[in-house]
Formats: sequence, C-alpha cells, structure tokens
Amino acid sequence: MLAVENLHVAYGSIKALHGVSLKVPAGKIVTLIGANGAGKSTTLRALSGLVKSTSGSIRYDGQDITGLAPHKIVARGLCHVPEGRMVFTNLTVRENLAMGAFLQKDKAWIAQQTDYVFHLFPRLKERENQAAGTMSGGEQQMLAIGRALLGKPKFLMLDEPSLGIAPLLVKSIFERIVEINREQGLTILLVEQNANLALDVSHYGYVLETGSILLEGPSSELKANPRVQEAYLGA
Repeated sequence: MLAVENLHVAYGSIKALHGVSLKVPAGKIVTLIGANGAGKSTTLRALSGLVKSTSGSIRYDGQDITGLAPHKIVARGLCHVPEGRMVFTNLTVRENLAMGAFLQKDKAWIAQQTDYVFHLFPRLKERENQAAGTMSGGEQQMLAIGRALLGKPKFLMLDEPSLGIAPLLVKSIFERIVEINREQGLTILLVEQNANLALDVSHYGYVLETGSILLEGPSSELKANPRVQEAYLGA
C-alpha cells in the first residue's frame, strides 16, 4: 500500500534521511524503531507532506504522492497522528473529533464512526464535553487516534503513541491499535521508541539508525536478533 524509495530529507544543511526505502503491505502493522534522532518522525512527516524530500519517491495506494500538499494526502486516506498528540486543547473531546471529520460529508458515517471511537475508547465518551487540554496524556493520545479515525483513513501513521503516558494506559492504547487494525482493516505504520512493544504488535519492522535503514524483517525475527536485543530491547 505504501512504497518509499531512496528518500532523502534535509533541514537546511543537516541531512536527516539518507536514502530510506521501505514498504507497508495493505492490512498490516509495520513498525519503525530506532534511537532518538534516528529520523523516525522525519520519515512520517515526509510521508504526510509536512516536510519536503530532496529526492526519492513515495507511492501510496498505487499513486505517486511525492510533493503532494498535506491536505490532499489526508483526503486520500493517509492520516498522521503526530508525536505529542497535538490535540486542540481549548476544544472539547467531541469538537476535536469533529475537526478530524472536516473533509467528510456523510453525516450518518460521521455519527457512526464517532460512536465507534467512543466504543473503542470509553474514557472519551465519559469526557465528551470536557476540554481536551484538561485531560491526561493518555486520554489525549486516545483522542488524537480517535480524531484521525474520523478522517476516514485507509492508512494510519502513529508517531510515538506511548510517549509520556502511564504504563497501564500504554497497554490499553496498544491493544486498541491492534483492534483497529483487525476490525477496520486499517494499514498502520507505527513509530515507537518502546521497541519491545512495537515488535510485539507489528507484523514487520525496520530499524532506522542516523537516517538510514540498518535492518529489516518480520517482527519476531527482529526481536530475536542479538544486535536488536542489545541496542533496543535492553538485553
């Protein structure tokens, strides 16, 4: 569903990605793991059009989207849940979800999908009229994922969903990520610093180091790889 070939990204004179190539099959969860500063978030930002690549190509759902504007990429069903959640803090939970549905016209679908998000994350239903900025980090992460689901995604990119969240909520959020993949058939590209967790829930993984792909393979094989264990799994 997504094929990235030889992607290069630079911030001024600083090169962030050096020829990254990866593939994400339809219906699968693929994870991108690596240390801080490896280029994981930059990869997602390039895929969603928030930063421009200097060279390389991005094909999504059979079409070249390299250089396409972010709103046009979202309209094609590629939705990005950014690092740090980026919810609208002064809006309520329900208003945040409505912002996710900004491009959707089918009111019946919006109502149905909002109900699905509340079923997926019951805490959001309990707080539907509460300002998002008054909620915990974990609840805001649930909201950020729910907001993306209102964008009618076919492909969901999640950037560090466990960051700054209590361990108990992290477990719950990752269970819901697997549920979304299974129930809605959503293809997911997951960037996550908790490599153990990421490899547990994904089908395939890539290890990114200083802007380049170092290793790739089925998640179970990467988890058993001594090099990955030593560098990322605390073995």
